[in-house]
Amino acid sequence: MPIPLTPDTIRSAPKVLLHDHLDGGLRPSTVIELAEQVGYTDLPTTDVAELTRWFVGSADSGSLERYLETFAHTVGVMQTREGLFRVASECAQDLGADGVVYAEVRFAPELHVEGGLSLDEVVRAVLDGFADGRAIATKAGTPIRVRALLTAMRHAARSREIAELAVMFRDEEVAGFDIAGAEAGFPPTRHLDAFEYLRRENAHFTIHAGEAFGLPSIWEALQWCGADRLGHGVRIVDDITVGSDGEARLGRLAEYVRDKRIPLEMAPTSNIQTGAAEDYLTHPIGVLTDLKFRVTVNTDNRLMSGCSMTSEMVALVDAFGYDWADLRWFTVNAMKSAFLPFDQRLEIIEGTIKPAYERLITS
Repeated sequence: MPIPLTPDTIRSAPKVLLHDHLDGGLRPSTVIELAEQVGYTDLPTTDVAELTRWFVGSADSGSLERYLETFAHTVGVMQTREGLFRVASECAQDLGADGVVYAEVRFAPELHVEGGLSLDEVVRAVLDGFADGRAIATKAGTPIRVRALLTAMRHAARSREIAELAVMFRDEEVAGFDIAGAEAGFPPTRHLDAFEYLRRENAHFTIHAGEAFGLPSIWEALQWCGADRLGHGVRIVDDITVGSDGEARLGRLAEYVRDKRIPLEMAPTSNIQTGAAEDYLTHPIGVLTDLKFRVTVNTDNRLMSGCSMTSEMVALVDAFGYDWADLRWFTVNAMKSAFLPFDQRLEIIEGTIKPAYERLITS
């Protein structure tokens, strides 16, 4: 008999996270303590419980732009080496405690230089923090490997510089490159120079696309920029129609995404908050999973969404009736799609993920 699916048993299952923002996953208590240490005085409250509610409530607006405004406070307290190191270490510890065995956590170095740090120093502080958190998590019995994705802001003009930084640190647990920020008015093609450089360097990159903006954003990310993965990509559902016979018909772009097994970094709770989906039951992840797209489950911003990998999977189990085999499928999809050498991906799939889910299914 399978082990029952509960929050506790789901937390114990190995999970893989590809889309998580470092500045969107701070512990509220850490935000308050770092603000006091660096003299940041703009927090709406210094009560931990109130601040927790404020972040989730402010982010739950139905607007990506409003959602992004909440990051002023977390970025504001992440301007020192000590702050970055602590946030990164706690990130690794928190993910490990949630059963995540492999994670790619992204951050934008250009947002953390207001205190005088160089871009190199920002990256080094975060990588050192991840290593510290990984060691602590391992001692706690929740081993995890955390790698970084370096993000450039799509409304700024430093993408080539950040891309070069990703290549410089790619042998030191920097997995790849990303662009993020408001999609409307800032197409990924503004950063073609960075993407062409990355392809010349045989480097991996993902692009936020198809969240607040639709199919043109996805098309540009893939066909102009050459993205390996799509950050969110929920609007690919706009290229799928369901006929009166109940059969789904894929448009050319949706068919291409499915045929090429392009990973979709889906974050249901975040998508609902930003208005990209109405609720869990109608979230495109349901139909995309049915159609066997390369769907992965992610947190996006754990602080703003008040979520974890466990809570995301619990929500999907409740909405769609998924079982352990479905959760294993999401997890293997994510590990297959990681920016990690093939043999290392295979080792985690065969040595960690599959044996654990086999025990959950057959115990």
